[in-house]
Amino acid sequence: MDAPRGFVSDNCSGAHPGMIEAMAAVNEGHAGSYGADAETARLDGLARAEFGPKARIFPMLNGTGTNVAALRAMARPHQAVICAETAHLSIDETATPEAIAGLKLLGCQTPDGKLTPEIAHSKLADRADLPHVAWPKVVSIAQASELGTVYTPEQIRALADFAHDHGMLLHMDGARLSNAAAGLGIGLAEASTGNGVDVLSFGANKNGTVFGEAVVFAGRGDGEADLADGFDVLRKGSLQLSSKMRFVSAQLAALLEDELWRELALKANRAAAAVGDAVAWIDGVELAQPVEANIVFIALKLERARAFADLCGAHRPLLFPLGEVGLIRLVASWDSQMEDIDRVVADLLTVLPQG
Repeated sequence: MDAPRGFVSDNCSGAHPGMIEAMAAVNEGHAGSYGADAETARLDGLARAEFGPKARIFPMLNGTGTNVAALRAMARPHQAVICAETAHLSIDETATPEAIAGLKLLGCQTPDGKLTPEIAHSKLADRADLPHVAWPKVVSIAQASELGTVYTPEQIRALADFAHDHGMLLHMDGARLSNAAAGLGIGLAEASTGNGVDVLSFGANKNGTVFGEAVVFAGRGDGEADLADGFDVLRKGSLQLSSKMRFVSAQLAALLEDELWRELALKANRAAAAVGDAVAWIDGVELAQPVEANIVFIALKLERARAFADLCGAHRPLLFPLGEVGLIRLVASWDSQMEDIDRVVADLLTVLPQG
């Protein structure tokens, strides 16, 4: 009997069979530990082919650790990070950036979850206020954002230019980078490091792996390559060094090889688009914004939103009460099926007035 699927989060989906096969393939005999294995070496080559010949990739264990370790490599503890108020870094990683990296987060209000140079500029401190303020060293953006919106290459480049012009670096939380790139019809690099991102947190958990993420340093050869120097030690000190790294590397390599990342992300994106298309025909439910990746936000009257969430049972989605309106987040996964979409539509119709 098939286990039920829902739209709570793409973290809830199982692993793609290719990931299980990839781990099984490196589960023979003994191999070097802590990254001294053939599969991690193979991943290095795949990462350079994807992100550029000077790129360096470091397999990690989880998303929060990946983000925090990346920021630790980019800034000193007395400095600050500019990000959106809605950034995962700010609202979903407890106080880890502050507690572990010692960095102050400067959250910006945004209309759609995305920073612009103009918005980020509002958080620049006056040097006359030093040493009483935390000077921003990093601009951090999420691709796709927590609101499901996607940065275009031009928008990334504009933020990178702004950051570099002001002596800062650009970090990208790429938890859903694959979904963003697939939605734009471009490569991973063009949606990140190829347009000025200095350090990328490359997400994999939300796109079919069992576990594992990575930090990717662009390594442009103009001084930023030094960011990766010593990161192997910093990774260990951030509790992110896997002793049997080949099992992480095998999954990341499987994603990069033959663009499996794109195939899985497109499945999730198409499912989200199908939900959005269906909602557009239902009176009493509105799309809160266009669907650009694999996240759908729908709005309906609060009591009906609560009734819908209750109908979802164990797959209850996130619900944000906004006065008399309930905003519901639905997240499609690589394994979302048409029957799952039909069930969501049926549940919505159930809580809406008939006739």
